[in-house]
Amino acid sequence: MWKHINFITMKAKLLAGIICILFFQSLSAHQMADSLKLFTADNSFFRYTGRIDFSNQKLPRYWMPGVYVKAKFTGSHCTVLINDEMPNAKTHNYIEIVVDDNQPVRLQLTGTHNEIEAAKGLGPGAHTIVICKNTEAGTGYIEFAGLKCLALKRLPAKPARKIEFIGNSITCGTGSDQSEMPCGKGLWQDQHNAYMSYGALTAGSLKAQYHLSAVSGIGLMHSCCKLTITMPQVFDKINMRADSIAWDFKNYMPDVVTICLGQNDGRQDSTVFCDNYINFIKQVRQQYARATIVCLSSPMADEGLVMLMKSRLGSIVQKANNNGDKNIYTYYFSKRYHNGCDSHPDLSEHREIANELTTYLKKLKGW
Repeated sequence: MWKHINFITMKAKLLAGIICILFFQSLSAHQMADSLKLFTADNSFFRYTGRIDFSNQKLPRYWMPGVYVKAKFTGSHCTVLINDEMPNAKTHNYIEIVVDDNQPVRLQLTGTHNEIEAAKGLGPGAHTIVICKNTEAGTGYIEFAGLKCLALKRLPAKPARKIEFIGNSITCGTGSDQSEMPCGKGLWQDQHNAYMSYGALTAGSLKAQYHLSAVSGIGLMHSCCKLTITMPQVFDKINMRADSIAWDFKNYMPDVVTICLGQNDGRQDSTVFCDNYINFIKQVRQQYARATIVCLSSPMADEGLVMLMKSRLGSIVQKANNNGDKNIYTYYFSKRYHNGCDSHPDLSEHREIANELTTYLKKLKGW
């Protein structure tokens, strides 16, 4: 009888102890959430990279794919505040969140104002977070509103190297990510992933900052998909897709500029195309006097277009060299990459493209 009562008593005490632990854990989590401080977007400890409109410093606004915000924070929890333009009820931007170089998390924004628990249960000490815009200008802008955490710390110095990737949908990372939505399903932006695009991956491998100056469908002299703009027309804009808001080139002076155009131009008259390309190189050179410019073949081009582009790019670079600009080069990708949606490169192919380009730039720049 006594043994039976003692066993029940012990069991009751154990259960009470578990309930007590869970209660205090829950209470601690709530207390932690309550103790988080809001750091608004104008805090000097936030680091922004990309073409951004800072007209409202508390709500910096950006359209272009691959624009990213980085911060260093303390505490076990972190919440991100992001506003989404939502040009219509069905159109939502995607972002990528990376904490402490862990596995990137791709998220779809769900409303105009989004409060996202980016981290919880972290260990003691400082942590880093990167928030990157995965979708392009056609999906609308996002605004970074701030971070809720225990405290912000100053980040280490920025990487010294800078690269700008000029291009079209390939450079945007369009149609690459089928992890949640297969090709042909969902909406146009559901397979976008700028964070895992060849430009972002190349920059990461080379320990460089990056800009993706790219718009789906854009061409050098002829764009597809009812697009009325061309790259030379919008190269100087913050929102390239809408040809709006002047960009100050002094904000970002790249060491390397890659140009990946021609896929949407198709088979234009060779002389006219080459003249337009040379004029665009002059436009880029006017802004970036010391940058190394690399003219790329299109990674998704079929055999016919590849041969055409090789011939044209070779002539273009040769003419530029003969005219005194020796800091211009060509790179032709080794094969066609087209296993993503609408024959775009998929995520694994973007990594292959990045590996090719990284190897080439390392040798070219001595990096």
